[in-house]
Formats: sequence, C-alpha cells, structure tokens
Amino acid sequence: MAKRGFGDLVKAVVDVKRHVMAIDASLHADEEALLLSQGSQQTDVWGVNLYPDLDGDDFIEFDSMINVRPSEGNMSRNIQDIHLQKEIRAVIAALIR
Repeated sequence: MAKRGFGDLVKAVVDVKRHVMAIDASLHADEEALLLSQGSQQTDVWGVNLYPDLDGDDFIEFDSMINVRPSEGNMSRNIQDIHLQKEIRAVIAALIR
C-alpha cells in the first residue's frame, strides 16, 4: 500500500470506541468520512500515518489535520493525549497482526 501511495507511509483513521480502522486513502478526511458514514462518532476517530518499514514507536505517527480539535483539547495536528495514543496503538495492534 505504501509504495503504491505515498512511498513510505499509509494514511489511516482509527475509531477508538468501535475498534475499527479505515486505511489507504489519499486523505485522512476521506477515511474519516467513511467511518462516520458507518456509525462512528466524530470524537472517537483520529488520523494517523503508518510506516510499514519501521518498528516500535516509529511505526505510527499521530499526525493529521483531522486531529485539530480545540473543543476537545487537541490544539495541533498531533494527538497530544498519551492515553489516547496508547488506545490507538492497541486498536492498530489488534487489527494488524
């Protein structure tokens, strides 16, 4: 997927409540829209980039425009809440074995 798209990364959006993920679109916003159309709630979906050639903490980058949510305390593209990052890591780990 990465080689077909951006070369070294794959965009993904994770629903931390439903434990599902949309993956491999050109924009996080498209993946977000897909999950929302399937019943996800806005507060539960977060954008990440996956780097298949990297391991450990480097595999997931918590960076996306859809993550900018001042009303939820996230003031940047990066997911600032460490607990939320752990939740996202757990969902991804369960889905990518």
